[in-house]
Amino acid sequence: MRILFHLSIPILISARNIQKSYGNLKVLKGVDLDIGAAEIVSIVGKSGAGKSTLLHILGTLDRPDSGSLRIGDAETSQLSGDKLADFRNQHIGFVFQFHHLLPEFTALENVCIPAWIRQTPEQEARKRALELLDYLGLSERVSHKPTQLSGGEQQRVAIARALINRPAVIFADEPTGNLDSASSQDLHQLLFRLRTDFGQTFVIVTHNNELAGMSDRVLVMKDGILINDQAKSYVHGA
Repeated sequence: MRILFHLSIPILISARNIQKSYGNLKVLKGVDLDIGAAEIVSIVGKSGAGKSTLLHILGTLDRPDSGSLRIGDAETSQLSGDKLADFRNQHIGFVFQFHHLLPEFTALENVCIPAWIRQTPEQEARKRALELLDYLGLSERVSHKPTQLSGGEQQRVAIARALINRPAVIFADEPTGNLDSASSQDLHQLLFRLRTDFGQTFVIVTHNNELAGMSDRVLVMKDGILINDQAKSYVHGA
């Protein structure tokens, strides 16, 4: 088993020479990256540096023009169509800045959607969703629709949705970008509690220096490449 040397933990995500262009614009210019199991990594950099593009490729929402990506035991570049969609549904969770909750569904129903896609039995999916919503302090909001929830509550529903299939990794794109300062602080603390309680890996694109500073590792992007890897001495479980 390969080990992430500075944290002494198994590697969960391994990307090599990731390149991506849109027309004549070269967005990623050869990114090499290893991320460990149960590690919290923040990716920072100026707008246009390629952070979100990299996140979408690592999350298999987009494909690189060249390079390889391994998540766990799967070489994702060899998966396509339904197989890639199934892999993403089972092993990856997403949290976005604007939540992307379906307005016609309740909080409970929104959380259940990935489990329904996975064809989890209805009773099992609802039980798991209720447990997560209770864990996130939303037990009294399960029947509320997104417009009846605050921004912080909507983001916690989105986190529950990301967690329902027990993914190995959660990718978060500016998760505090649409929250007030109090809700942002609550979310910071929550992400670390989730890692402790559930053991997920978190990969976070953020402009929030406080959130980045709390991470195990900060990756700095500039002009489509990683220019700095600021590892800390923290070892999960120590």
